[in-house]
This record gives sequence, C-alpha cells and structure tokens, in this order.
Amino acid sequence: MEQLIGQPASGGATPGGAASGAPVIKDGSQATFMQDVLEASRTVPVLVDFWAEWCGPCKQLTPVLEKVVTAARGKVNLVKIDIEANQALVAQLAQVGLPLQSIPLVAAFWKGQILDLFQGALPESEIKKFVEGLLKTSGGGTLPATERLKDADLALEEGRPGEAAELYSAVIGEEPENPKAWGGLIRAMLALDDEESAAAALADVPEKIAQSPDVAGARAALELKKEGRQAAEEMEDIKARLAANPEDYEARCEMATALNAAGRREDAASELLHVIKADRTWKDGAARQQLLRFFEAWGHDDPATLVARRRLSSLLFS
Repeated sequence: MEQLIGQPASGGATPGGAASGAPVIKDGSQATFMQDVLEASRTVPVLVDFWAEWCGPCKQLTPVLEKVVTAARGKVNLVKIDIEANQALVAQLAQVGLPLQSIPLVAAFWKGQILDLFQGALPESEIKKFVEGLLKTSGGGTLPATERLKDADLALEEGRPGEAAELYSAVIGEEPENPKAWGGLIRAMLALDDEESAAAALADVPEKIAQSPDVAGARAALELKKEGRQAAEEMEDIKARLAANPEDYEARCEMATALNAAGRREDAASELLHVIKADRTWKDGAARQQLLRFFEAWGHDDPATLVARRRLSSLLFS
C-alpha cells in the first residue's frame, strides 16, 4: 500500500502535461498508475476519474472533465480509471480512504498525494471552480479562459473595447457557453457604438445561458442604449418640458434614460430617485423599475449601482 500511494520514485519520472509533449488525457490502469498519476503529479496536478461502463452519471461527467482539462492547456492532467478493469488498484485506494463504493469519483493528486476530491456528475461551472481551486493551491495560476476574461474586463474598463472584444471572442471560441464572455462581448460592442454587432452577438448566445445574469445585464444595456439614443434626439424637448414643469415625471424618466446613454450614471439615477422620492407609486412604480433596469445593465457591483441602491433603500425604508 505504501509503495502505491507513498512518495513517487525519485528517478525515471516522466512529468505530465503539455510541456513534456505527453498527452494530458489518458486511460490509466494499475500498471501505469505510478507513472501517470503519482509521478506526473510532481510537476502538474492530476485529476483521476474513476468510472465504470454501467455508471450512467460517469458517462455524463467524463466528457465535461475532458472539456475542462483540454481548455486548461496542460495546466492539469486527467487519468481515467475503469474500476471494473482495475479492481486490485481500487481495493488498494479504498484502504487509504477513497470512497470508491460510490462513483463517479474524481480525486485530485498533487505531489503524489490526494489533495481534494468530489463525487457525482457536477455541472461544468462547478468542475471549473474545482480545477481553479486546485490550480491555486498548487501554484498553477488560473485557467487560460479565466486569465483572458480578466484581461478582457480590464481592457473594457480602461477604454480599450476593441481589444476586449477580441479577448472575449477568444474565450467564446474555447468555451461557447461562457456567459461572462458573451456578456462582455456585447458590452464591448456597445462601447464601440456598434449596436448592430451587439444585437447580433446577443442573438447568437446559446439558449442554455440566455437568462444568465451576465447575458441579462448585457441585454438590458443594449435595450437602454437604444432607448437612450431616442431620448437624446429629443433632449431639447425634454429640457423644455422640465423647465415648464419640474415635476413632469415622464420627462424626468426620459432625461434619466438619455443621461444613462451618455454615461452619466449618477445623474441618471438622481433623476429617477427624484421621482421616487416625490411619488414612489407613480405609474405603478415606473421610476423604480427603470432604476432597477439601470442596476442590471450597469452590473450589481458597479460603484454607481452601489451608491444609487443605498439611496433607493433610504427612500423606501426610511
């Protein structure tokens, strides 16, 4: 037992991972376990997928594991072990506490030791989180798609929407169902004042993620951009209506939409908050509903959202 699970031999190791040219996904066995898992894990984290032909959830999980590991580009390996064909190995691993009586089971090895594990057919998002945690613990950084998303977000924040769009598109090319990348791409198109491309991107979003918060927020931003453009064209009329009647709530809401389209988020929120303070029930709470749309479009962690939400809470609960 100690020979199997203990420290790998110091000589003759063949490090796993793309850097060595070795495949990152393998079918393993008791004969190859030392080399493929224990020795390889000296240089790269190794996921071991314990499965069986009769296990339905295994057949759901394994393709998702392979997808995530492939996208990791050599930062993590995957070794698949058929428990029926390797019963002696399974018996040995069970002795050190691996709960192999219930599969699918995925164990993460690092430096020859079991670092973490999970059971059951987790969704792709949870598997990514598991791998991200493994990479963080092992000093392997983050998944390439995660790194690209961070770079894309920074580019968009710093006013480089063209660069951001390219990075978001690259992530989508690797992970077609990544909602953050789709939402970011739509926002980047809006920052480039290309509503047509933003609408086309929104239409291409996979149905599975169409209602995710990132995509919903981008959709709201696109809708508000269109509404804001129309309101901006009527700005002189809106100003005249407000000059004649400062309590023209309809005009204030239109002004808020125009200000939002111009990037003046705080001023846009102030216009709506003025209406809410004066009459929160006006048109069945239309001003509050519009402000909530702003929050969704801006992002719930945006500084303007946080400030306006505090002001709204003060009005509603004071």
